[in-house]
Amino acid sequence: MAPVDLVVAGTPGAAPEHVAGSRRAPAASADSSDRPRAVHLAAPSTRGIVRMVLLLVVSAVALYLLWRVRSVVRLIGISLFLALALIPVVDAIDRRVRMHRAAIILGVYVVLLAAVAVVGAVVVPSMVKEIGQLSHDAPRYAHELRQNGTFRHYDDRYHISAKLVTDARGLPHALGHLVGPLKDVTVSAFSLVGQLVTVLALAFLLILHGREYVNAGLSLTGDREERYRHLIIDVNRAVSKYVLGNIIISLLATLATWIVLSILGVPYALSLGLVVGFFDLLPLVGATLGAIFVALATLPVSFPVATIVWIAFIIVWQRIEDYIVQPVVYGRALNVNPIVTIVAVLVGASLLGILGALIAIPTAAAIQIVLVDWWQRRRAGSREPAQDRPSATTLADAR
Repeated sequence: MAPVDLVVAGTPGAAPEHVAGSRRAPAASADSSDRPRAVHLAAPSTRGIVRMVLLLVVSAVALYLLWRVRSVVRLIGISLFLALALIPVVDAIDRRVRMHRAAIILGVYVVLLAAVAVVGAVVVPSMVKEIGQLSHDAPRYAHELRQNGTFRHYDDRYHISAKLVTDARGLPHALGHLVGPLKDVTVSAFSLVGQLVTVLALAFLLILHGREYVNAGLSLTGDREERYRHLIIDVNRAVSKYVLGNIIISLLATLATWIVLSILGVPYALSLGLVVGFFDLLPLVGATLGAIFVALATLPVSFPVATIVWIAFIIVWQRIEDYIVQPVVYGRALNVNPIVTIVAVLVGASLLGILGALIAIPTAAAIQIVLVDWWQRRRAGSREPAQDRPSATTLADAR
C-alpha cells in the first residue's frame, strides 16, 4: 500500500505542502499558518500487525486460563482479604506480647473459630425456638389486632390478619432461608473442609511472610519501587480500616440491641443482638434485615408497644451509626462513591454471595486508590510547561 498525502484545509488557491518534504524558507515562515499542510499516512508494517495479533492471542489465552482456574483465584482472593484483615491485629499483639509471630497467628485463628462455634451454638437454637413460638401464637396476635376498630375496618376489606397468620405459620419452613447467610459465611463459603484449610494456610503464610513477598516483588520494579510501595501501604490501610471498623460497628450494634431488648423483656436478647450484629456486617441492607427479624421476635412480648419501641430505636441507631460511628471508625480511608459502592456490592454478591458482598466495598476502595494514583500521575505528566515543549516548527526545522 502506497503512502497517501491528505491536504488539510487552508487558504484557497494555495499549493499543497508536504510536511515531511522540503524545508521551508525563512521568508515564507511568516505566513505558514495560512498554507495547507499534507498529512502523511503510512501503511501499517508487517511487524506491527504481527505484534497486535500476538497480543490478542496471548490476552485470549490468559483470559481462558483465568476462567479455568477461577476457583483457585477465588480462594487466593479470599486468603488475601483475610490476611489484610488480620495483619493489623497480629501486628498489635506482636508489639505487646513477646511470642513468635506464628504462635500469635494460630491463637487468632483459634479465637475466630471459637467465636463462629459460639455464634452457631447460641444463635441458631434460639432463633428456631423463637420462630416456632411466634408461629404457634400467630392466631392470638391476629385476634388481638382485630380488637382495634381501625384495623378491623381494613382487615374486613383486605383480610390482613388471615394473611399474617398464614405467613407466620410458614415461618418455620422459611427459617432455613433466614439463617442462610450465617451458613454461607461459616460453612458454604468454602464448600469443603479442604478449601477452608487451604484458605487458612494461605492466609497464614501471607501474614507470616507477607512483607518479605512484597519487598521481593517491589525490588523488581526499579525506579517505581517507592511509588508502588506507597500504593500498597494505602490499599492495606484502607482494607484493614474497613474490616476492623466493620467489626467494631457490628459489636456496638450487638451491645446496643442486647441492652434495648433486655429492657423490653424480649427473650434471648443476647442471641438476637448477635443476629443484628451479624447482619450489620452486610453493607446496604444488612441492618434492615436484622431489624426486621428482631421486630418479629418482639411481637410475643408486648404488642405493639415493644415493636414500636424497637422500630424507633433502630431508626435512631441507624442515624447515629451513619453520621457519627462510621465517620469516626472509618475516617477518610474509604471515601468511595455511593454509586460505586452499590455496584460493587451487587457484583460481589452475584459472584461470591454473602462473602462477595462483605469484601465488595474494600475491593472497590483498593481499585479506587489504584485508579486515583494512575490518574494523578497521568495528569502530572501532561502538565509540562509550554515553553519546555518543542514546537511543530522546531521539529520540522530539526529534521
